Amino acid sequence: MRALRSGNRIVVIPRKHLDIGLTDLIYAVASCLKREDRHAIERRIETLWTGDGNSLVCLSVRSGFDALLGALNWPQGSEVQVSALTIGDMPRIAEAHGIVPIPVDLDPGDLSVSVDSLRRALSPRTKAILVAHLFGSRMPMEPILEFAKTHGLLVIEDCAQAYAADDYRGDRESDVSLFSFGAIKTASALQGAILHFRDSSLKQKVQLHQDEWPVQTQRHFLARVAKYALLVILAHRPIYSLFVSICRFAGVDHDRLIANSVRGFAGADFFRLIRRRTCPALLNLLERRLTRYERREIIERIASARLANRLLPWLKRPGDQAKDHSYWLYPVLHDDPDELTEFLRCHGFDATRGASSMYVVEPPPDRPELRAANAQRICNRLLYLPVHSRTSRRDNQRLIHCLRQFEAIHGHKIAEPTTAAFT
Repeated sequence: MRALRSGNRIVVIPRKHLDIGLTDLIYAVASCLKREDRHAIERRIETLWTGDGNSLVCLSVRSGFDALLGALNWPQGSEVQVSALTIGDMPRIAEAHGIVPIPVDLDPGDLSVSVDSLRRALSPRTKAILVAHLFGSRMPMEPILEFAKTHGLLVIEDCAQAYAADDYRGDRESDVSLFSFGAIKTASALQGAILHFRDSSLKQKVQLHQDEWPVQTQRHFLARVAKYALLVILAHRPIYSLFVSICRFAGVDHDRLIANSVRGFAGADFFRLIRRRTCPALLNLLERRLTRYERREIIERIASARLANRLLPWLKRPGDQAKDHSYWLYPVLHDDPDELTEFLRCHGFDATRGASSMYVVEPPPDRPELRAANAQRICNRLLYLPVHSRTSRRDNQRLIHCLRQFEAIHGHKIAEPTTAAFT
């Protein structure tokens, strides 16, 4: 199988494209130059989101989760049961509040939290359950909500990877639902999150806590817009291919370079950076994205992923049994993910292992029996293929040939789509 070439340079299919257009970025720049009442824009967004007065705009899901825990002010040593496979910053935030994150293992088929794992992880110190919908899938919430109601626990539903520009605002019985509009998310506003609360009094407590934080500067957001404008331009295949070639020639890991560039809250200033309120320019952009976003992008993304599913039936995909999936990312599993990733990159497919910074939550030292075996197996074998709204049938057919070539060279098959892959 031959990779497409331009001259002597391989044309690389980017792993993902940012879900924001140049006209949105120009609008964001113009907004940075205006003075507006941020509270008025916040109220419009919160009303637009649900209309019940129980929504709250935050700088990020991390910010919202931090403000929530600050407002709840649980005793030191309290426990929160956490989806064992999640973004690493969420357990980090819990620990900063003196809360112990307790991993709850997943069903690899539909990426749902196991109720058996919830039961094993339960202790007298348990205060809440934090579940994360992964890769664009949505797990059934009913069993979790029933368990939480039985044991008097708060349910926090992390929908950061599951927004699909539809009517879903989290399960109506979830105590808090978290939605992200960060740089690599669906309907991106480069930053921003919306939290929805079942209890208006809890919303007021979190808002009062957040109101103590400084407001993000327009200048800071303008710098962010400029950075992501460059990344949007970079995502065009000829430009991206040249970028990858230059990185290889210079001995620079382009994967790490991109990962670092899209990380919103890096370094020792993490908590200072997340503990800020949104500036008017960001709010303007978020309002624009919510009111003008065309769901066609998601429809095309789902169609491309389903085509890949049909053309690559032997691939094991975490969440391949999920009933509700918008394919925010296209993850697959392989016994040697690093070698396969490098092989695909050499043939023009910019696969990656770190697109969403997945992290396996470790149990406390005194409870090793809670180690999440399924989550660890998924994480060890995980890589992401460049299958999205900008990939065509031809791209997917080339990907098939490439995967089969890898299989032939290495003398073993890509993981079969059976539960045996997890045993």
